[in-house]
Amino acid sequence: MFAVVLVGGFGKRLRPLTNTVPKPMLPIGNTPMVVRLAERLAAGGVTDIVLALGFQPDAFRAAFPGDSLTHDGATVNLHYAVEPEPRDTAGAIKFAADSAGVDDTFVVANGDIVTALPIADLVRFHHALGREATIHLTPVDDPSSFGVVELSNDRLVRQFVEKPVQGETSSNLVNAGTYVVEPSVLDRIPADVPVSVERVTFPQLVAEGELAGFSTEDAWIDTGRPEFYLKANLAYADSAGAVVRSQVSTSASLSGVVADGATIEDGAVVRNSVILPGAVIESDARVDRSLVWGRVSSEASVTDAVVGQDGIVPAGEYRGARFPEPT
Repeated sequence: MFAVVLVGGFGKRLRPLTNTVPKPMLPIGNTPMVVRLAERLAAGGVTDIVLALGFQPDAFRAAFPGDSLTHDGATVNLHYAVEPEPRDTAGAIKFAADSAGVDDTFVVANGDIVTALPIADLVRFHHALGREATIHLTPVDDPSSFGVVELSNDRLVRQFVEKPVQGETSSNLVNAGTYVVEPSVLDRIPADVPVSVERVTFPQLVAEGELAGFSTEDAWIDTGRPEFYLKANLAYADSAGAVVRSQVSTSASLSGVVADGATIEDGAVVRNSVILPGAVIESDARVDRSLVWGRVSSEASVTDAVVGQDGIVPAGEYRGARFPEPT
């Protein structure tokens, strides 16, 4: 079974972390999130993954130079589909699937979603209902920031309600970014033009009763914003322990995730943060609830900050800042 993985976005909300690296290549506990996704897809019966590429495709080719990916015993065949120009989500799905010759039921997954969803369960549900497509749904506490999905009693999507105000809908289910799709859906998508699967293709399927919804309460995080990317890493640390294989002074105090190749000097304090490969936290610096890939200078204190690969934080106190400032 094929899976199309959407990894072509610019990752603007995570800048400056994504200035030089595509968002799905950022790590969750020392492993790129796209690799963790590949593991989950392989466990669910996927044999071939098509990476739908746009922004910085060479970063993926450099990371995965062969035609397969093996990690923790799971192996999948890799295919690359590089869009000549941005084609939005449906356009990217069609381009990638056509490029790889997909002609049977396939999975679509957003490359920046971290979830424990069992892919095989979603596929079985899809075949049982026999519709053209099925979307994974997850409940959220505050649906006002999402496109909410209303289901009928027979598990078909009845309508989408975009960022509902209180009382507009009783549903708290949102599109969780993983789909099972029949190849007939590809025929609905015009070739070589930008088309949104969420705004165009899915509503067409809803109108014809051809879109099912599979709701689960599996762990799920959309990592598209700094606070959610941080949350995904801290959730990993809670389950597996802080990842520390770096140069860490015995007098430093830390919690969270510290990646391979980071350096934490004497007296530094790191709390509930992600320290990425090559980052340096100098002596007596303090880092709280932050994402750091650059350098935090001695006597600096950052809270809720994002420090990119070439970012340098001077001495002083900073809250909610980004280094360097995104362009």
